[in-house]
Amino acid sequence: MLLKSDDIKRIEIDFESGVIPPPFSHIFKLKISFERDFINTQFTVHYTDREELSEEEIISEGFTLEDDYDFLGEVPKVWEQPFKTLYANTKWSNKRDLDEDGGIRIFAKDLHGKISRSIPTNQDEWHMLAQEFIQAIYEVNQKEAPLTIRYRSIDKETVTNYVLTVKFSVRKVIVEINDQITELDWEESRKLLAFIYLPDYDYEVASDSTPKKRGQYIDCGDGLWHKFGKGVVNLDESFDAISKIHEGFENLNQL
Repeated sequence: MLLKSDDIKRIEIDFESGVIPPPFSHIFKLKISFERDFINTQFTVHYTDREELSEEEIISEGFTLEDDYDFLGEVPKVWEQPFKTLYANTKWSNKRDLDEDGGIRIFAKDLHGKISRSIPTNQDEWHMLAQEFIQAIYEVNQKEAPLTIRYRSIDKETVTNYVLTVKFSVRKVIVEINDQITELDWEESRKLLAFIYLPDYDYEVASDSTPKKRGQYIDCGDGLWHKFGKGVVNLDESFDAISKIHEGFENLNQL
């Protein structure tokens, strides 16, 4: 039974990663209740089947031995409408449970006590919103700082520095261009971030030193600079994500 989105008071998101192997395989649950001034939030993530791996195997894939995480607290109310809007725009499958590929299940309850349990057809949209909300949790609980991405363009006469600070907790993106500060629309920032994480970055040729030679460079948030044309490669030959990244940062000058 589809509920009226404006009446929803509680949403639960259950995720299973499916048949992917450890240490990547995991499950998470989000329980969010829309209160008057905040979102009452409970979050749990558990990485599965790691008992068959050695400590070295887990760490070599970029994980730690303490990746499981629990949170109980308040998240800013600015996140309420995105969940309700996505619920209202979602089409629901007739499946009763997830298959071996995993995915997301949604439980919703409204202010009249009516409930709905369904599997959305737009799995990617729900997964993206859930991941953004999880980043908000990490910021609220000071597990992680806001994401900071730097882009540096150097030509014969000028140097232009761009800094994006993505504050998931309050759904704001601050743009700094050569010390001039403005704000980027959240949905526009999503598009640019998606392009940024599409290419393959060669960390063997990355540098922690601020670039000084002519070219375009990017730091994806880990403090290492990657030079376009040397350490950044499009993974999909049919889509030029690199050009989209350049275009996206250049368009920030129009804000």
